Amino acid sequence: MAVKRRKGIHPLLSLLLVLLAAGAGVGLSARSYIRTKYVSTTHANWSAEAFSMLDHSSLEYKAASLFLTEEEQAALTAQSEVPLEGESALVNVLPEGEETESGIHIEHVSAGTYEGFMIVVPDPEDVSIVINPGYQNGAPGPELDWYVEEFHALAGINGGGFEDVGGRGDGSIPQGLVIQNGRIVHGSEGMRSSIVGIDKNGKLVTATVTGEEALNRGVVEAVTFGPTFIENGRVVYTSADAGTLNMLNPRTAIGQKEDGTMLLLVVDGRGPTSFGAQYEDVIDIFQEYGAVNAGNLDGGNSSVMIYEGEYANYPVSMYNSRNLPSVILVKGDR
Repeated sequence: MAVKRRKGIHPLLSLLLVLLAAGAGVGLSARSYIRTKYVSTTHANWSAEAFSMLDHSSLEYKAASLFLTEEEQAALTAQSEVPLEGESALVNVLPEGEETESGIHIEHVSAGTYEGFMIVVPDPEDVSIVINPGYQNGAPGPELDWYVEEFHALAGINGGGFEDVGGRGDGSIPQGLVIQNGRIVHGSEGMRSSIVGIDKNGKLVTATVTGEEALNRGVVEAVTFGPTFIENGRVVYTSADAGTLNMLNPRTAIGQKEDGTMLLLVVDGRGPTSFGAQYEDVIDIFQEYGAVNAGNLDGGNSSVMIYEGEYANYPVSMYNSRNLPSVILVKGDR
């Protein structure tokens, strides 16, 4: 007896339906993101300021134009011109150019594939690297907001890398060299690592060195990650440094200008309106800011920024901040 063929959907039609469903899912995700950020917020002046800051060539502006009505866009634009008294702005919509007494301020950066934020710190002494206080006992790294609150910081970003087996790392085991108070607290004098450090004169050190070489250069604080982007005014990064990691991703990096000004960068990624940045994009940003030294920090799910008590970016982690073995903090005026 012949076996009857079961009638069903043709495989090509099935694939088409899957692709259509995926596209619809992305569209709904982008729409939800835009309307939550600009329309559904309980603080309308925050969303208005955010909308007014968007670069018209950015992905987010194009998405906002697609999912917000003309009336909603006009209302947001008008409202951004009349700030409400007594309301503090969300960090990710802080007006560009608004500064603390020390001149510290946050700026919005964007290009074709990404949105991000740069904290500009004129006095390098306002920037410090802080290590998980319980790492020697195997304690998980705290989240960024804990560091910011504990050390009364104005702002902070994530720092160096850590052992992340299976994507479940708890920030308890840092990568490579870690230097604190002029002493190697993880690694050894002979270990060679790509470090991001600060020397006793407040100079940012971004280089691949041994622990001994770092101490001889006067480094008093350092964590490990890479690659190094700019060293002594020269771009030292090459495509060979990237390996398989140079895709569009969330990024965290730090740089310093000739006059000592520190530059703390976080770029969002893996989202509906910010896909992320490649290393070349990050280098371009730092060159535009006049950085003479710059290095890459842990990115991806770890990329996070807090400014004036609020998350500046939209971290990939569903819990805002991962457990971090180290962070870079901005002291500010407190």
